[in-house]
Amino acid sequence: MDTERFAAESADTRSMNVTSTPFNYLEYPTDIVLLVVLWRLRYKLSLRDLAEMFLQRGWVFTHEAVRDWEARFAPLLADQLRAKRRGQAGTSWHVDETYVKVHGKWCYLYRAIDRDGNLVDSRLSEKRDMEAAKRFFMQALEVCGQAPERVTTDGHDSYPRAIRETLGSHVIHRCNPYLNNRLEQDHRGIKQRYYPMRGFGSFASASRFCQAFEEVRQFFRFRTTMNQSVPLAGQRRFFRQRLDTLRRMSLTV
Repeated sequence: MDTERFAAESADTRSMNVTSTPFNYLEYPTDIVLLVVLWRLRYKLSLRDLAEMFLQRGWVFTHEAVRDWEARFAPLLADQLRAKRRGQAGTSWHVDETYVKVHGKWCYLYRAIDRDGNLVDSRLSEKRDMEAAKRFFMQALEVCGQAPERVTTDGHDSYPRAIRETLGSHVIHRCNPYLNNRLEQDHRGIKQRYYPMRGFGSFASASRFCQAFEEVRQFFRFRTTMNQSVPLAGQRRFFRQRLDTLRRMSLTV
């Protein structure tokens, strides 16, 4: 398994990687901490699951250490991946919100993908209103570099004005929930990952996790178009390449 190889290479040295990054100020090698954060974001593993799995490999740390590493390094990782994909989204966006439970209350995760299924952006909001929609579009515009040609939504009242005032009146707005089915299906990614966590304890932790999860999920997405068929060998090769890229990126965080 490639992730086992990834960890084993670090285990050989049993020493901290010397870098000029925040990872350098830890008692564990950069590769190990990076792998813990990656597994926490990518797989349905609890804090205690991760501590136990690495204990089996000879690395001793607590579940609270996992929590701390996620809080410290997931945002840095998300920022790196976000910067890497800047300007790559398509010109046709599908926008919708899904529910995320935070401290017993429902919040709204605004999400957008392009026509090929690639991530445009995501943003967690405590409210579903005009201001929240505007903030989401402004954030999406920042990462995309330019406004889309068209935006498809489910027809919520706040979208027409928010699109017009943030993206421009020239942007075509389509209101059709059936055209947004692809995004409804795509919501499953974050929903399936966070359900085992039974919600988040705070808005800050929820926002941090959701954004990092979305960026990592997009980074490891092996399809370039919707419903593209990719052989298993190709998927494995792509995963190895992405893992190596992520490892190199961690040295410059």
